[in-house]
Amino acid sequence: MTLLAFLALVAIAVTRMTNLFATSVLTGVYSLLMACIFTVLDAVDVAFTEAAVGAGISTVLFLATLSLTTQREKPQRSPNWKALCVALLTGGALVYGTFDMPHFGDPQAPVHQHVGPHYIGVSPTQIGVPNMVTSVLASYRGYDTLGETAVIFTACMAVLLLLQHEKRRDEQSTVEKKPDKEAMEHAIILRVQSKFFIPLILLFGLYVQFHGDFGPGGGFQAGVIFAAGIILYSLVNGLDKARQIIPPNVLHGLVAFGLLLYAGTGLASLFMDGNFLQYRALAEEATHGEHIGILLIELGVGITVATVMTSMFFSFSGRRRS
Repeated sequence: MTLLAFLALVAIAVTRMTNLFATSVLTGVYSLLMACIFTVLDAVDVAFTEAAVGAGISTVLFLATLSLTTQREKPQRSPNWKALCVALLTGGALVYGTFDMPHFGDPQAPVHQHVGPHYIGVSPTQIGVPNMVTSVLASYRGYDTLGETAVIFTACMAVLLLLQHEKRRDEQSTVEKKPDKEAMEHAIILRVQSKFFIPLILLFGLYVQFHGDFGPGGGFQAGVIFAAGIILYSLVNGLDKARQIIPPNVLHGLVAFGLLLYAGTGLASLFMDGNFLQYRALAEEATHGEHIGILLIELGVGITVATVMTSMFFSFSGRRRS
């Protein structure tokens, strides 16, 4: 109840404040509180994602966007009563729809009668992966996860197309002629601390990536953590140096490569007398094939997510206020 009370207070503060900088920070606090709630509910995989995306990268993207606009919300001359009515009706309909839902933790809920016991019983023998969340997301629900990866790829392409009017030669001349004003050259403490923390962040991202079969984690969480390390390097050392390490063309190619690796794994199982994304066809023993397929598709998800987040940050941060 304490976390929910703080969550409600933060939500009210977000809606009432006109300082967009403070609002962006509060949205990060809101996401952090949601991550704590997910952890209390034993949804550690979701908490990983909420903390990294909501409290981390999304806040950075909001602040990068504010650098191109203004920090104050424009005052409204009169309240928008139509929008208020639509919001109230939508909220009322959603609340009304919850009346027929079973109570939280009810053992007689339909999901606990068939779906849950089925996967709990057959997942260890069919998939052979200790983390049941990975079994569901990467194997049983592989088509859905492929669709989600494609949506992430499409979102990245849309952002890049919307921001494509920025000239490439201006980006190149920034390294050659103009110093990077965003680099924290005189922030000695931040630069020293970043050299200590960035390798640990990247190492933790690799751990989450390849340990997702045995504990909380996986490609999505690892990709976000890895992107957070690259973004931290960009914030401290400047965007130009980050682009020298990871050129935009390479970054955009990796965005597509991750999705192609996922789809290619499904095609490989199809060509080896199995169904699309039926990983057991990849090896003589079914569980070994499942391990290989899950490893490959999780790697594809991680590559796509990491490069999408980094590409979006580079695109926003590379622009200047007109």
